[in-house]
Amino acid sequence: MLLAATGAALAGGGAAWLAGAPDVADGFWMAGTAIAVVPSVVWVVAALRKGRAGVDLIAALALAGTLAVGEYLAGALVALMLATGRALDAAAERRASRDLRALLERAPRSARRRIGDDVAVVPLRDVRVGDVVVVGTGEVVPVDGRVTAGPALLDEAALTGESALVERDTGEAVRSGVVNAGGAVDIEATALAEDSTYARIVRLAEQAGARRAPVVRLAERYAAWFLPLSLGVAGAAWWLGGSAVRAVAVLVVATPCPLLLAAPVAIVSGLSRAARRGVIVRDGGALERLGRARTLLLDKTGTLTTGRPRVLQVVAAPGRTPSEVLRLAASLDQMSPHVLAEAIVAEARARGLALRAPQEVTEEPGRGVAGTVDGRRVTVGKTPIPLDARPGWARAADNRAALDGAAVAWLTVDGALRGAILLLDPLRHDAPRTLRRLRSAGITRLLMLTGDRAEPAREVAAVVGLDEVRAEQSPVDKVAAVREEAARAVTVMVGDGINDAPALAAADVGVAMGARGSTASSEAADVVLVSDRVDRLADAMEIAVRTRRIAVQSAVGGMAMSLAAMVAALLGRLPPAAGALLQEGIDVVVILNALRAVLPRRGAGPVLEPATEDLIRRFAAEHDDLADVLDAVRDAAGLLAAGDGPRVLGAVREVDRLLTERLLPHEYAEEHELYPALAGPLGGGEATATMSRAHSEIDRLARRIGTHVRVADADGQLRPEQLEDLRACLYGLHSVLRLHFVQEEENYFSLAP
Repeated sequence: MLLAATGAALAGGGAAWLAGAPDVADGFWMAGTAIAVVPSVVWVVAALRKGRAGVDLIAALALAGTLAVGEYLAGALVALMLATGRALDAAAERRASRDLRALLERAPRSARRRIGDDVAVVPLRDVRVGDVVVVGTGEVVPVDGRVTAGPALLDEAALTGESALVERDTGEAVRSGVVNAGGAVDIEATALAEDSTYARIVRLAEQAGARRAPVVRLAERYAAWFLPLSLGVAGAAWWLGGSAVRAVAVLVVATPCPLLLAAPVAIVSGLSRAARRGVIVRDGGALERLGRARTLLLDKTGTLTTGRPRVLQVVAAPGRTPSEVLRLAASLDQMSPHVLAEAIVAEARARGLALRAPQEVTEEPGRGVAGTVDGRRVTVGKTPIPLDARPGWARAADNRAALDGAAVAWLTVDGALRGAILLLDPLRHDAPRTLRRLRSAGITRLLMLTGDRAEPAREVAAVVGLDEVRAEQSPVDKVAAVREEAARAVTVMVGDGINDAPALAAADVGVAMGARGSTASSEAADVVLVSDRVDRLADAMEIAVRTRRIAVQSAVGGMAMSLAAMVAALLGRLPPAAGALLQEGIDVVVILNALRAVLPRRGAGPVLEPATEDLIRRFAAEHDDLADVLDAVRDAAGLLAAGDGPRVLGAVREVDRLLTERLLPHEYAEEHELYPALAGPLGGGEATATMSRAHSEIDRLARRIGTHVRVADADGQLRPEQLEDLRACLYGLHSVLRLHFVQEEENYFSLAP
């Protein structure tokens, strides 16, 4: 309304002046100035009541001054500038916060509850745990639950930022806030609406921007000296020029009301940018503190690691195969809800093994599962056999588990040990890259705080390059460590469990892995990573640093331009009307500059085509499928080292077959399909050159092993002079493959969702 009134007054006066009626024009311009005086005085009084003498006071003085000296055109321009600045700020905030508002606007208010064959629409607050709700195509899942009859095809982009559709089968968990992209599906509620994932995120979004960031208070501190400086320059202009008009001109160009609103515009823009990347920040203060952070403390499990165990290796007793061991164990573990059992079953299904239905299944907590599979008595879990009484292969498996920090699930068949499955919570593929990006963004100290044992914690720390590790930490220990670090620098704590909540609350900035983390950690945190990707932390840090830089740049740059205009007005080179036009331009430029915070940073990261992302997912899945090939290479090398003659040649032949039929075609396809697709986004072929060199070495070793097999087949056995070189080839190939796979997963596969 103010913008419309002042604009109309200025336009009416201009039309009258062009028509040769200067008195009428002055009347229009005087009216426009007077209209703006009232709200400007209201804003000044409101600021004074809060203990702040902001630059709105300069605007009010400039308006009053133009009326007093008869500079009505300048007054109308100042009025229009004031109204335009306020309107620009409101529009900018609406634009910058649209992603946060979208979270609130799409929150469901009701649900369709099924009772028998009847479906009724009820308020969302009436849905109870155990109720079945029907979610139609395109509808938002209203509460956390599990699919009662799958599969359900879901679009989780609102929560994770990822565009790929996700399929959830019967019994699998579904989070509220995702969109049903398939046919209608029934979901059994596992939480009340107010306790569900989406409701928690909405609560965080409602708080976003509620508190003023320190950088905004910095702008107010600028105003504390800018106000007396402006009045002093205006007084000097009056004294030196002997005219109140020159003083009014100074006040006109010193009217940067929208200017000092540019900092909050930048902060809100940064909040919006973070929301687009799957990061919900509680308020601008948290974003500003994140931009000044220098120390980062991280939990291990669920933060640097996936939080989901995976099969590291399957060890088979002599006369058994890893596939047989895994098939028997997974067949029995189908009936167990244990997290390790789920990992074993998932690995067996990934390898395409046909599982059998077990009979007479019993489970003893802390010990394992027992039952009958294929007519044999099978157990999976701990073994009562003491270490010194176990066979050599079992002691070797125990040794590797100890070195890798892995858990061991032992398989017994009819009372005899027949295999071992090593399980490990793997490092996230994107963790090393994320920590490198955090250091580039300004983090100078990286620490791990974990309740886990020291050995696996130190191994993870060595891989990702942490500065310090503190293992076996209780929640109290974590809080003490956070406070110790916070006394030295602005500190960020990242965690996902209930035990991390106190430390998150104690840190300058608490960051929760909200996709799989506990409610307590999310509620205690200042920042929540909605997507289950730790690289979103680096995104948030880079956005925070850039936002803070733009906010300070906008405030300081705008004030510098105003000061230059004030000097020109002091010297009589800038009359009030021209000064008002110039100041209007300054304010618009500064607010538009602040809006840059909502845009992605140039060179923020490679942009992948959907086809390239599909290639990455395909080759990542093949890496998982090739785990048994790496096991076979290592096992054959072990047999050679142990001198187990009768089995050696058969094992080496099997390795040669696996390399020829599965591994080498995979490497060839990567070289000729994936790497060319990545060359553009990564800046050229040099980005994949070292990986191509690894392909050449893998091919060389594989062909050398094939040559050994052909020589042995000609003689019917391995020659003694072959053993040393063959063993070196096998161990070398295993090492090169492990390193090569890890490098590809970290450098390339982590780029795609």
